[in-house]
Amino acid sequence: MADSVLILEPGDERAQKIAKAMSSQTANDILNFLREGQQSQTEITERLAIPLTTAQYHIENLLDAELISVAATRYSVKGREIKYYALTNQLLIVAPKRADVRSLLLKYASLFGIVIFGSLAITLVSPLITIQGGMNAVPMQAEQDAGIMAAKAAYGAAAPSFTSLPETTIAFFFGGLLVICVLLGYEAYLWKKVR
Repeated sequence: MADSVLILEPGDERAQKIAKAMSSQTANDILNFLREGQQSQTEITERLAIPLTTAQYHIENLLDAELISVAATRYSVKGREIKYYALTNQLLIVAPKRADVRSLLLKYASLFGIVIFGSLAITLVSPLITIQGGMNAVPMQAEQDAGIMAAKAAYGAAAPSFTSLPETTIAFFFGGLLVICVLLGYEAYLWKKVR
């Protein structure tokens, strides 16, 4: 398991350093070699058959990106300091920046607008479909008109106006609202999980 989890945004300074360090096959070869354990710069150059300056360049980039670290320092027989490098034990996640509240509101306001537009379209199209339905549509329309008349008689002039809307329009509208509420709930869950 990783000692730490680091979430980076694209364009972040650390993400750019990692991208620079990982852009070379030689750097990837060094990382793969370090999976076997701690290695010195000399061991890396011998194993990968690369020049000392090339190894030094890539090791510095990997250190700068914090993908590797100096795990140990030992001294040679002649008293020279020898650094041993190892992989850092961390999980890196590159993810886009979280949206702010304004962009979320705009996104869901546009979804609500689409639901309203779809409901209006269904309301306008459904009478055309009912008329094209032939003889079966006339008794159905008469039953709806009778229901509306009964509602007006029962409630007086204050009869609810949504009774004249087709059932498909009402179902589409409330179904769309339900989907928007579920999506908002999911966004809230993600927001709470991150905090």
